[in-house]
Amino acid sequence: MSEEPPVRRARHLMDPSKPRPPVRQEDIQRLERVQKWVLSILIVTTILHLSVGVGLAAQYVEEDAVVAGIGLSVLASAFGVIAVASGLAVHKRNIASPWLLLGVVPGLVSLYLVLR
Repeated sequence: MSEEPPVRRARHLMDPSKPRPPVRQEDIQRLERVQKWVLSILIVTTILHLSVGVGLAAQYVEEDAVVAGIGLSVLASAFGVIAVASGLAVHKRNIASPWLLLGVVPGLVSLYLVLR
């Protein structure tokens, strides 16, 4: 009698003789931390793009409608503050933070360029 060699399983299939190791709690926490950072970066960059876009739109307002340019600059600041607050909220930080001042920067730059 000849012995047949053991059948090799493909690597992507489960091997009943070698079960997966149990998932550790620190691995789950690490994954959740990375997911939070990815989500917050996506949210903040998306809303900041909107803020900068509104600030750029303020530069193309007619010269006799300066009030409209100022209004768009205020909107750019508001969207910037919302972007920073959203990032803080994802990380469950206090939203009333000095970091919110960073959100005002696109609006201030736009306002400077409108009034220049």
